[in-house]
Formats: sequence, C-alpha cells, structure tokens
Amino acid sequence: MAEANAEPGVIVTTDWVAEHLDDPTIVIAEVDADLDADYAQGHVPGAVGWGLHTDMEDSVRRDIPGVAQIEELLGRSGIGNDTTVVLYGDGNNRSATWAFWVLKYYRHGDARLMDGGRTRWLAESRPLSTETPEPTTATYRAQAPDRSVRATRQHVLDSLGRPDIKLLDTRTAEEYAGTHTSAPGTPQSDIYRKGRIPGAIHVPWDDGAAEDGSFRPVDELRKLYEDRGLTSEDEVVPYCRLGVRASYSWFVLKYLLGYSRVRNYDGSWTEWGNSTGLPIETYAG
Repeated sequence: MAEANAEPGVIVTTDWVAEHLDDPTIVIAEVDADLDADYAQGHVPGAVGWGLHTDMEDSVRRDIPGVAQIEELLGRSGIGNDTTVVLYGDGNNRSATWAFWVLKYYRHGDARLMDGGRTRWLAESRPLSTETPEPTTATYRAQAPDRSVRATRQHVLDSLGRPDIKLLDTRTAEEYAGTHTSAPGTPQSDIYRKGRIPGAIHVPWDDGAAEDGSFRPVDELRKLYEDRGLTSEDEVVPYCRLGVRASYSWFVLKYLLGYSRVRNYDGSWTEWGNSTGLPIETYAG
C-alpha cells in the first residue's frame, strides 16, 4: 500500500475541485507570475486571480505581504477566516505553494492545494472561464505571524556548521555550482555573487514533481530526501533565489512527509548573495 501524505486533506484532486465549484464555503485562487499570460487566457471557473509578484509580495520592501495587504487581498477575494482556500498555479504549482506558505505564516486555518495545478487541469481538458469573478467582500483578520515557518538571514548564519540544521538548496545544478544566478534559459539576475550557502544540500525543487505536474508519491519523495541525508529529526531550511521554489520543497517536507521543523528562507540567494560579510561556496564542476 502506498504511503499516505502526512496531512492528506491538504491536497485535493482536480476531480474534487470540479465537484466543489459552486460550494459557497470555498474560494479557489489561481496564483501566477503573469496573470495576463495564464489566468486571463482561461482559469478554473469562479477562481480569483492573484499575482505572484504583486498580490503575494510587498514590492516596495521586497518582503511578504504585510498585514494590511493580506487582509485586503483576502477580503476582496471573498475570503473570511473560516473560508476554505484552494490554491493552484503555474509552473508545477510553485506559485501556489508560495501563497500557501504566506497564508500559513498568517495562520489561515484551511488552505489546500489542487494537485497538478494549472498544468493538470489543462491536460485533462477541463472547463475554463475567462470571466473575472466579483465575490462579495469579506472581512479578514490576519492572526499573529507564525515565525516558525520562516528563516531569516541571521537564523541561517547562526545555523552554519550545526549538524541538527540542514540547509537545502532547491535551485538548479547551475545555480548551486555558481555558474548562474538564475535558472538556465531565464534572464540572469543581477546578484553580486554566484554560488551557494556553505554546507547546503542540493535537491532541486522540481525533483518532487511528476510529469503531469502533480506531486510524486510519498515513498518516492521520502527516499529523494533521505538519500541526501535529510531526516524528520532535522530542522530543514530550504532556499532558492526568491523563496518561491523553496516554498514548494517546504510544502513537500512539512505537509507530505511530516517534517515538523521546516523554515522557508524567503530572503534566499538574492539576499545572501548580495550581502556583505556572508560566506559562500562555489564550484564549476
């Protein structure tokens, strides 16, 4: 028998979403890096659209949304504190796992991911809508942040050399080696230094995804990480360039594999590589 997810209810199937499109207790949100290229061309009927770099970031402070921003976003999306939020997005759902992480940072109770995201919904030829819904505005009150899910630069610096804290580099092999600042084939970011945080273990985020965009089976995911020396007894700190890809690995470790101490370092390489006085490792092998 296949191993079950540590929290089975946190993932829903495309069938489940199709059956709950008219459920007033549920709000479906598509999260995209480019809403015009994806959401506007057709989305799950009734789904609201959130911009990864607009709605789900504070672009002035280069930070996660503040309390006022997240309350306004959720309120205008028709989401109250008791609403079930089902997230899906582009790129094997990494944009959706970022939104999930932000919601959990503010302790939203019932957040779920549609397995396979936009990729699977399209592959199954399910219905799409180009209509932008106008939900009834709700009142949302963000709770005190759960800082246990977030790693700061200082926390990462203090963790260097500690055997009980494992840094997890979720970027591409080229970024990990120090030959690229961003994934190959994408614009190379103006980050001052290339390389990785010393001692970081490398497991690319998308190694956790199957060809159809869904998560790989739990037993395969567990082997993937345990073969690299990560166990549920460790504190694990994933990072990437912006924290988005790392949020995917954070979700896999915490919600599918049941690792209890996982912190997303959302400052990631953009912060670390541009900071004065922080050590790096690099090789071009």
